[in-house]
Amino acid sequence: MGRSHWNLFMKILIGLLLLFTKPFCFGDTDLRDVAAINALFIALGYPPLRGWILVGGDPCGEKWQGVECVFSNITAIQLSGLNLGGELGTSLDQFESIISIDLSNNHIGGIIPSALPATLRSFSLSANQFTGSIPSALASLTQLMDLSINNNLLTGAIPDVFQLLNGLNNLDLSGNNLSGQLPPSMADLFSLTTLHLQNNRLSGMLDVLQDLPLSDLNIENNLFSGPIPPKLLGIPNFRKDGNPFNTTIIPSAPALAPSPFAVAPVTAGRPTRQTGAGQPLSSGSPESDGGRSFFSGKRIIGIVIIGAVILVALGACILLSVCLKRRSKHREETKMVRENADMASKDKPKLTKPSVDVDDVEKGRRETTLKPVDRDGMKDRIMDYTSPKLHENPFASNTSFREDHTESFRDRRDANGKRKDASNMSFRDDYTESSSVSIDELLARPPPPPPFSLLSTQEIAKPIVTADIPSRVPKKLNTSSLKVFTIASLQQYTNSFSEDNLLGKGMLGSVYRAELPNGRLLAVKKLDGSSLTHWSDDEFHNLVSDICEIRHDNIVELKGYCAEYGQYLLIYEYCENGTLYEALHVDKEMHQMLSWNVRVRIALGAARALEYLHEACQPPIVHQNFKSANILLDNELKAQLSDSGLASLLDNQSSVRFLPTHGYSAPEFESGTYTYQSDVFSFGVVMLELLTGRKSCDRTLPRGEQYLVRWAIPRLHDIDALSRMVDPSLKGTYPIKSLSRFADIISSCIMREPEFRPPISEIVQELLQMI
Repeated sequence: MGRSHWNLFMKILIGLLLLFTKPFCFGDTDLRDVAAINALFIALGYPPLRGWILVGGDPCGEKWQGVECVFSNITAIQLSGLNLGGELGTSLDQFESIISIDLSNNHIGGIIPSALPATLRSFSLSANQFTGSIPSALASLTQLMDLSINNNLLTGAIPDVFQLLNGLNNLDLSGNNLSGQLPPSMADLFSLTTLHLQNNRLSGMLDVLQDLPLSDLNIENNLFSGPIPPKLLGIPNFRKDGNPFNTTIIPSAPALAPSPFAVAPVTAGRPTRQTGAGQPLSSGSPESDGGRSFFSGKRIIGIVIIGAVILVALGACILLSVCLKRRSKHREETKMVRENADMASKDKPKLTKPSVDVDDVEKGRRETTLKPVDRDGMKDRIMDYTSPKLHENPFASNTSFREDHTESFRDRRDANGKRKDASNMSFRDDYTESSSVSIDELLARPPPPPPFSLLSTQEIAKPIVTADIPSRVPKKLNTSSLKVFTIASLQQYTNSFSEDNLLGKGMLGSVYRAELPNGRLLAVKKLDGSSLTHWSDDEFHNLVSDICEIRHDNIVELKGYCAEYGQYLLIYEYCENGTLYEALHVDKEMHQMLSWNVRVRIALGAARALEYLHEACQPPIVHQNFKSANILLDNELKAQLSDSGLASLLDNQSSVRFLPTHGYSAPEFESGTYTYQSDVFSFGVVMLELLTGRKSCDRTLPRGEQYLVRWAIPRLHDIDALSRMVDPSLKGTYPIKSLSRFADIISSCIMREPEFRPPISEIVQELLQMI
């Protein structure tokens, strides 16, 4: 009987051991963690990480790359510096027991998720491309000890979410575009020892930090003001340069001993004050009279300040009244222009691809590969708004609006490099001079009434809607010139989209080199899923059909497409010399090939591509993502513009709102306005890159030089400063007159007001004169 009890006991013991050790023996990962990491893999764009798969799997048992586990739960994901892209998705909060997430030094974009795992203790997203604001979900991370989201593209104010983050000891928000004041709840960070806020636009006072146990505080290059609390000056590693601080510090509490003019205790009915010898002084003494005259002086100062404020307010009212009158006048004129343009558009046929040849231009003629448009009908109707010389210039069809407001680019400097006086400036036949002012004066004063442009008037102050694609009207796809690829064939041609074939990554997705069996090379653009959210195959086919109609010598040609299994890919011709960005900033061998004449020709080719999109296509197309990384170079170093016709996909990207951080987008883009003249601004930035060899935004440079446009504007109008800012690799091998004209074109393109930027057709003509 005892033996049977012993056998029963052993069976129960073995069963319990198997039951409790099964997850650890077989490496089974918690299913909720598996679902969360699968979703993260999809959001990151299926990066080539060892072991990671789309559905299922065993991250803990199979030891997926960068994954750490305790028992059956994922506790850490360490994927720093692996060139990851995509976004974080919305499933991070599904991790049950994760403690640490490190995705620093990658290229991950989008916004930081609003739902985060409450178990996090260390969260690092530094050196990525995250946009938007800091999420308020941080308030729920009560166990957080280390938060690093520095060197991203974050904007807005720091949220007031630190009330319960008492364990946080390291906070790094540096290198973003944060603004506003420090939130009051920062005073509750009782464990904070390291705080980095440098290189933002934060403002206000630092009082909220004075009682924290900080040993490392960096607030350089912000807008903090006011006195510095004395306690902060005792921090061992305190860096504060680049802020408009008051040079004084907040005074300490008064000493216990009475000062010479301290108020003494009241011993009788009247208050008394003490003299320097400590004797009481009645309020009726001469010193009392001096006090009264002192307060009278204060009242006088107050009256003067109030008077000044009233004068400023009065001036502002007058200025506002003038601006309203001008706006009203402009609206009336705009209405007339629109009515005339609408009448003309009824008879206006579709404009097709123009192909301008340098040799033909020098002979005074312009040819098109297809039938040109007869614009006479429109010209007759809008004669009141065009120059008398317009019909004599075959390239000036869209430049008449500048006759009263824009000076010519040409000959703005004399032989010595100095700017000419207004009386000595030469003009084109279809322009007249309004005034000659410096760029600083132009930016400082209120802009004059905007010019009359059939193009700009119809588009200015519209939200970002740049194509007809959002209407999503299904139409039959013209596939006569396109090849339809399958996912399987593209995987074969790109070696399963391997890193070795990766050409680049952007907001819309990744581009891979594909080699066909016959040796031909193509470029495969794998569109990011977030760009085509809620799109159907028919809508994608509409997009492909529209892109297929874009044909120009300076625009990358679409060769085919693929739409399978929810994946959308565009196949383009391959340009073997890469992008202009790489040639200028990455590939030293290519950089040496960019002589002055080559750079001018590249600028001309890019301008011709924009001219075709803006003025030859019907309806006109705004590129909306014009930058050096989207200008490809063929084997003859001829410019080929990519991403044309994809603006509707950019409208779906949240990060597009923060493009100004990259240095290419025009000022009006921040308010949601993007027009043809915004493309012109971006073109001016690319010309600046060609001129200087610098990036549009380079955070490795001193703060005053990080943004190329801001740094270049005051230097473009001085020939000596202009010569010093030219790319050193050119070694002075350029004509001074050509350099001066190039700078004039740039100056006009990067005007703050879009109305005063020239149409792209005019820029093409100016560049042709330099060939």
